[in-house]
Amino acid sequence: MATAPAKLILCGEHAVVYGRPAIALPLADIRATATVAPSPAGRGPMIHAPDLGGRWHVAEQPTDPLSRLVITVIERFGLPADVEITIRSAIPIASGMGSGAAIATAIVRELLAYGGQTLPPAEISAIVYESERAYHGTPSGIDNTVVAFEQPIWFQRRPDQPPLIEPIVIGTPLTLVIGDTGVRSPTRLPVGAVRERWQADPARYEALFDQVAKLVVAARTALAEGDAVTLGRLLNTNHELLRDIGVSSAELDYLTTAARSAGALGAKLAGAGWGGVMLALTTSDQAPVIAAALQAAGATTTLVTTIAATG
Repeated sequence: MATAPAKLILCGEHAVVYGRPAIALPLADIRATATVAPSPAGRGPMIHAPDLGGRWHVAEQPTDPLSRLVITVIERFGLPADVEITIRSAIPIASGMGSGAAIATAIVRELLAYGGQTLPPAEISAIVYESERAYHGTPSGIDNTVVAFEQPIWFQRRPDQPPLIEPIVIGTPLTLVIGDTGVRSPTRLPVGAVRERWQADPARYEALFDQVAKLVVAARTALAEGDAVTLGRLLNTNHELLRDIGVSSAELDYLTTAARSAGALGAKLAGAGWGGVMLALTTSDQAPVIAAALQAAGATTTLVTTIAATG
């Protein structure tokens, strides 16, 4: 069995597609898993995804992104083709938590392990990125990167060269409460809408993206210094900028306001927006209060998670 974690973008989403930096965190306790078992000779690969409500032969659905991923990996690395791949995931779909990247990463890791092979995280990330493109159109590349490397990262796309990927220092553990709006929003929809708005008014959106970039730089410093109060203020500002960019929603605004009213240090939407999840930065003692406030405000699911300090 191979696994891969969920992820959250702490700050910088959307602007990261346009060359600005973002900070992303893996969620080690929320994972997707893949197992591979042999199937009858000549049958070819089959995918069983009970959490996704499906079971299919890859040959019958060759254009499905997961089918294409399986075919690519098997053919590229000469792996056994007569297999049944079972996928399970605790990560909400279309929620901003990287479910697609985590599922794809788990599949790649498990297929390689079944065939007695391994790859470094950078190569797995590159394979998963191609799968992400099938789902999202023009993804930033941050999901596949943070999921494959499984460490907090600074990520920045660069023209005509690989993205800048650096581990970041987290000076003190972070306690986050995640609230799910229950509204599913495929990443490609808000990402595509932002691209249309940017094309129609590039000066305005470039200015917004520059403000996000400045905020992300400040957040990196706050993380390294363990300054949760400053980080919380920056998260609040990031949410307001995302509202200006046009990717928040009434549900996300309501949950972020409820979290702040209950004592959160900061709160923002997390991911592409228009639904999915939000995050609230808090203390470990206050986390149950924040979670209860989010549930009372309509969150369908809440999760308290801790991001460990790094060296």
